[in-house]
Amino acid sequence: MTVAHASNSGDGSASTVVLQHFPIGFQWPTIDPFLFCVHHLDHYPAGNGSFGPAASLAGRDLGQDFAGIDGWRMYHGEAVPGFPQHPHRGFETVTFVRRGLIDHSDSLGAAARFGRGDVQWLTAGSGIVHSETFPLLDEHGPNTVELFQIWVNLPAADKMSPPHFSMLWHDDIPHLEHVDAAGRRTDVTVVAGVLEGRTPPSSPPRSWASRPESDVAIWHLRLDAGATWTMPAAAGPDTVRVVYVFDGGAVTLAGARVDVGNGALVRCDTDVAVAAEVDGAEVLVLQGRPIGEPVAQYGPFVMNDRAGIETAFREYSDTGFGGWPWPTGEPVHGTSPERFARRPDGVVERPATAS
Repeated sequence: MTVAHASNSGDGSASTVVLQHFPIGFQWPTIDPFLFCVHHLDHYPAGNGSFGPAASLAGRDLGQDFAGIDGWRMYHGEAVPGFPQHPHRGFETVTFVRRGLIDHSDSLGAAARFGRGDVQWLTAGSGIVHSETFPLLDEHGPNTVELFQIWVNLPAADKMSPPHFSMLWHDDIPHLEHVDAAGRRTDVTVVAGVLEGRTPPSSPPRSWASRPESDVAIWHLRLDAGATWTMPAAAGPDTVRVVYVFDGGAVTLAGARVDVGNGALVRCDTDVAVAAEVDGAEVLVLQGRPIGEPVAQYGPFVMNDRAGIETAFREYSDTGFGGWPWPTGEPVHGTSPERFARRPDGVVERPATAS
C-alpha cells in the first residue's frame, strides 16, 4: 500500500499542513522513495539454549507465523525467530533495532550481530541473499525484540550496483534533545538526514539517501507527555514527508490531531509544530524527494518493469546471487551478546562502546 502524493502548497494552517490521514496497521503505507515499512515488536520468552523460544510451538504456522500468539512471532523462522535466507535485488533495507539483537548473514560471506539502537543499511543492488535471525540469548528471559524494517528504492541507474552494507552503530547516531518552555523533553534519533546540525553516519555510497538533493530523512521521535517540538521545513519543494504515530497517545501536527496507530502525509515547505497529548508519544518520520520512476515489484525484487523482474528471477535461479556459504538457512553467531560486523574481506568492525 502506498500513500497518495499531494501538493505541498497551502497557507500553513492545520487544515493544509496535514494533507492525508490513514491507519497504519501492520505494514505501514509509504510514499516514493520508500517502498515498505513495518514495526516489529515481539515479547519473546526465555531462550531454549538453541537461540529459539523456550515455549511450545504447537498451533503456530511455522514458516509463516505472523499471528502474534502470546505476543510474539516466529515469522519465517523454523527454530529461531526471524527471516531465514532470502534474496533481494534493486532496493535497500534499513533495519533500525531498538531492542534485542539481530544476526545478519549473507551470500557474500559477511556477518553481523547488531541491535540495541544500531542500524544496518543494506544496498541489495544487483542481488544478495541474506538472513536476519533474532537469537534469544537470555535463557531466563524475557527476550524482547523491537525494530523497524524500512525499504528504500534505488533509481534505475543504481539498481545493479554492487551489494554493500553500512553499520550505523548506536553511539555514532546523533540525537537531538529538545526541552520546551514547560521543561518537557523531545528526543529525536537522527538515522538519516541532517537535523539542526546533527549529521548521522553515511548511508551506502549508491544509496538514494547518499545524494544531498534527495533530502532523505529517517527520524524517530519520543515525546514526553505534553511535550512540544517544531519540526523544520524540508530542504526542497518536491520533498514528501510522512509521520507515523505508533506508540503512546495522539499528537497534534500544527493543531491537527493524529491518533496513535495512524499516519499523516504532511507538508514539507513549512515548519510544523508537533505536540504530544497526556500519554506522550513515539513517532517515526520518513522523508525524501521521490525518485519518480516506474516501480515493478514482485516479492523480494524491485525493478522498473516486468522484464527486469523476470531477469531477476532467472539470474537468481541460475546463480543464487553468489550461493549460500552457511551450513543452515537461519545462521546464528554464537552465545556472546557482543555486537560486530564482519565484511566479505574478513575485516571486523565493532561499536566503540560494547553493551
